[in-house]
Amino acid sequence: MTAATAHVDEQGVATDVDVVVVGSGGCGLAAALAVADTGASVVVLEKMDTARGNTFVSTGSIPGAGTKYQRAAGIDDDADRMIADLLRQSGPHEAEDLTALLARTSASLVEWLVEEHAVGLQVITEYKHVGHSVPRLHAPADKRGASLMKDLLAAVDKAGVDVLVGNPVTELLVEDGRVVGVHVDGPRCGSYDLRASAVILAANGFGNSSELRARFLPDVVDAPYLGAEGSTGEAMTWALDLGADTANMGAFQGYAAVADPHGSITSWTTVEQGAVLVDPAGRRMDDESVGYSGFAAVVSASTATSWVVMDAATRDRVAGKEPEFAELVEMNGVREADTPEALAEVIGCDPATLRATLEAASAAAAGEAEDEFGRTDWGHGPLGTPLCAVRSQPALFHTQGGVRVDSDARVLRADGTVVEGLYAGGGVAAGVSGQKGGAGYSSGNGLLAAIGLGRLAGAHAGRRASALDDAAVR
Repeated sequence: MTAATAHVDEQGVATDVDVVVVGSGGCGLAAALAVADTGASVVVLEKMDTARGNTFVSTGSIPGAGTKYQRAAGIDDDADRMIADLLRQSGPHEAEDLTALLARTSASLVEWLVEEHAVGLQVITEYKHVGHSVPRLHAPADKRGASLMKDLLAAVDKAGVDVLVGNPVTELLVEDGRVVGVHVDGPRCGSYDLRASAVILAANGFGNSSELRARFLPDVVDAPYLGAEGSTGEAMTWALDLGADTANMGAFQGYAAVADPHGSITSWTTVEQGAVLVDPAGRRMDDESVGYSGFAAVVSASTATSWVVMDAATRDRVAGKEPEFAELVEMNGVREADTPEALAEVIGCDPATLRATLEAASAAAAGEAEDEFGRTDWGHGPLGTPLCAVRSQPALFHTQGGVRVDSDARVLRADGTVVEGLYAGGGVAAGVSGQKGGAGYSSGNGLLAAIGLGRLAGAHAGRRASALDDAAVR
């Protein structure tokens, strides 16, 4: 690669670029934009051949509390309410200070993306989604992470930031305990060092590392992994080697209903509007309203596969709003039947069992009886006919544990000291979804931490580098 214009750090040592960002998902691109906003120089390094990450395979939804877009839609919300919501879902955990920080900066985060960098986000008003008491998710119109990534890449290109794919970082450059750059080594890019005033670790988590999953997530070590291929955890281990502290290492985001064999997610909006999940015998397993991540463990403990049962009206409503689900419908991934008995034939279960299951659920949804599992939120009420079903399986999407960071996303050691020159966000940093399992995950937690911490890290690293450059000139 061609080195950037040389700079001088606080020790008078020449650097190639002010800030290096490792990883080109949502976190890395947000970090690069924030650095560029300060006037500092920045380069993004990506080991894969394309800039994607878990952001690409997400719904692109970012929670924001008290945004101008919520106010325009008549939604009353604020950071304190968001903090309470997230902690209610997650329970006590080891990074509650981060929950508060991300909630309090969430509105400015969303507005910064939209107003300053032309990222297409709009508040989703049709539903609240898992863990949120009011509508506060902001997403692309098609609710696809691919669209969010397209806008972020366009923004960094406009800002003049180089995103170098196929440039895998293999280690950090460290001098006297301070991170001073990275070493890159790849078959196409060759081997080189890139010195910088700061390095931001914006790679994803360790969901695609069987070794790290066995170490930190033994309960789901054998679960199918459907997140980004590059989430192999090496960036986190570099920080651990420098003494970084960790938090919430047992937490993860699962998804209870990945369409089988299609591989796309079965929109959980269907459940929020009244759908239920049944096992191969036609029986419900628990309260589905705990959310797609929390319910993944329920399905895993009960069966390898399940069926999402909805009615045709729900299918059509959701397909009309969510293109990915519409594609699943077009691929015949949503099977239709006129009666419970006909649907039982599709599922391969006893007709009487499925009918009894659906009748009990309908009675609870209509308020005529208490649900045996305690579910009280039934969306549009009892299911009608025709009925529809999607064969599905649970899967792991991304890990939620990582290294502890401060309010500027600087990596912290166990004694509270900062690893100089090193920042972390996204799946490298600790998330805000509880301490263990998937039940603490609120919709959008992954992107909230990824893009929120990326922005904080980039802003601080950029300001610091710019101040050092100014001092060097003087």
